Amino acid sequence: MRKTLLSAAISAGFMFGAAAAAHAGVTDQMIENAASNTSQVVTWGITPDGQRFSSLNQINTTNVKRLVPAWSFSFGGEKQRGQESQPVIHNGKMFVTASYSRIYALDAKTGHKLWKYEHRLPDGIMPCCDVVNRGAALYDNLVIFNTLDAQLVALDQDTGKVVWKEKVDDYQAGYSNTAAPIIAHGLVITGVSGGEFGVVGRVEARNAKTGDLVWSRPTVEGYMGYSYDKDGNKTDAGVSGTTNATWPGDLWKTGGAATWLGGTYDPKLDLIFFGTGNPSPWNSHLRPGDNLFSSSTLALDPKTGKIVWHYQTTPHDGWDFDGVNEFVTFDQGGKRLGAKADRNGFFYVIDAKDGKLQNAFPFVKKITWASSIDLKTGRPNYIEDNRPGAPATTGDDKKGTSVFAAPAFLGAKNQMPMAYSPKTGYFYVPANEWGMDIWNEPISYKKGAAYLGAGFTIKTIDDYIGALRAVDPKTGKIVWEVKNNAPLWGGVMTTAGDLVFYGTPEGFLKAIDAKTGKELWQFQTGTGVVAPPVTWIDNGVQYVAVVSGWGGAVPLWGGDVAKKVNMLEQGGSVWVFKLADKL
Repeated sequence: MRKTLLSAAISAGFMFGAAAAAHAGVTDQMIENAASNTSQVVTWGITPDGQRFSSLNQINTTNVKRLVPAWSFSFGGEKQRGQESQPVIHNGKMFVTASYSRIYALDAKTGHKLWKYEHRLPDGIMPCCDVVNRGAALYDNLVIFNTLDAQLVALDQDTGKVVWKEKVDDYQAGYSNTAAPIIAHGLVITGVSGGEFGVVGRVEARNAKTGDLVWSRPTVEGYMGYSYDKDGNKTDAGVSGTTNATWPGDLWKTGGAATWLGGTYDPKLDLIFFGTGNPSPWNSHLRPGDNLFSSSTLALDPKTGKIVWHYQTTPHDGWDFDGVNEFVTFDQGGKRLGAKADRNGFFYVIDAKDGKLQNAFPFVKKITWASSIDLKTGRPNYIEDNRPGAPATTGDDKKGTSVFAAPAFLGAKNQMPMAYSPKTGYFYVPANEWGMDIWNEPISYKKGAAYLGAGFTIKTIDDYIGALRAVDPKTGKIVWEVKNNAPLWGGVMTTAGDLVFYGTPEGFLKAIDAKTGKELWQFQTGTGVVAPPVTWIDNGVQYVAVVSGWGGAVPLWGGDVAKKVNMLEQGGSVWVFKLADKL
């Protein structure tokens, strides 16, 4: 009898262990090794380095024409607006955020809704560029996402119940949060939005299981960073840069440099990378100097928040070119490099270990603010006549001299993430060709009010705006391009099946041959796609998913361009595709 009981106990133990493994939470190791686990998507960027490449090839150039919808799920209600979310998938569940700080848990095979959490937003939130959310982070049995009133919320993956909730900052001062958090060393790491309201950008890390603050690193020169112990006591962690070294007077106190897109993490180097936004205000004549660390890429130690290196793409930014675009690391020539397609129109290749510039070249056809990037100094060669003039100090019309600038302030590439294929060695960049009339105006800071000091009108400059471009980071050449009438505002994914997936504001999800640029497949989702696709495999079946829902910054800020796309309809859905048995 003892042997029988022992055997039963051992069997039960094995069964419990198998069940526990099947429902194990997301770990740091799972995130770091995301590239090798194609049955799940556990981080923003598909892999923590942001390459947005999947090694899956069941769907490929020969059979992608058989791709058909497996299911679709509507976010419902009247809260449509822009849907910029990248889904994450774990243990058969899809977690996808939606406009107005909502998140859904869906059965990844069927689209059946498991639960929904709708964050209660106060009146008076001040998101700059639509009520979007770009996705969630997974850790342990938690799903964690940012909200428009600058809070960070962790929910139980199985029930949707709140496990912890932390206030990041004061929404009444212009702070908000739209980025997908990232995870490194058990820390949930995120930034802040609100650069148009004179906020102070920063990156901060919290214990992912508890929400307790571990460190905070400001991204404006002159501010003190802090570390926190388990009881919440804070210790000075050093000033970011040197006070007033590149900022005059007190303007650094409302300096902007918001970290509104979120970051990437390279486990090989154990560094996190965050881009920083525009300096505040836009009127550059008020703030002589480089204005560190605005319009830059920062490499930080994920354990402490220490700035390991920085590279500023647009020193003394006067066009709202920002620098927040994702930094994607990759291997080339025996080095670990990073690539960034900046809003200012230049594509940068940087040594990811030490921040030294390797190459820089245009990825759009018209750039008026600088002629080139000096590869020795890393600084732009400005065309000073194309900086908007200073406002007058007397008279009725104090508007400064207007100039035509390209790219437009919405950027040669904005929030829509690019992808990299180690098979081709190319980056696939959703680019836009447009310009703007821009001028400066007098401005003073008022808490919670827009803090621009500039006016603008976006202009079209060709018979198309968007172009998906394959860029060779070695040569700086555009290998091929696929033009699009409307601006491209959705992200890109590439696969080992030699495919590039991306969406258009006209509502299409498209598949392109990664080597040639030939369009192989498209599907009309019913509303504009401004989000990045993902892919995974389940029981031998490869799926592709994308969120659709027109919105974002273009219809709000787009000037003449907004008129060009005003016929596009809003919506809010998740579409999932798989191969049909027959064509």
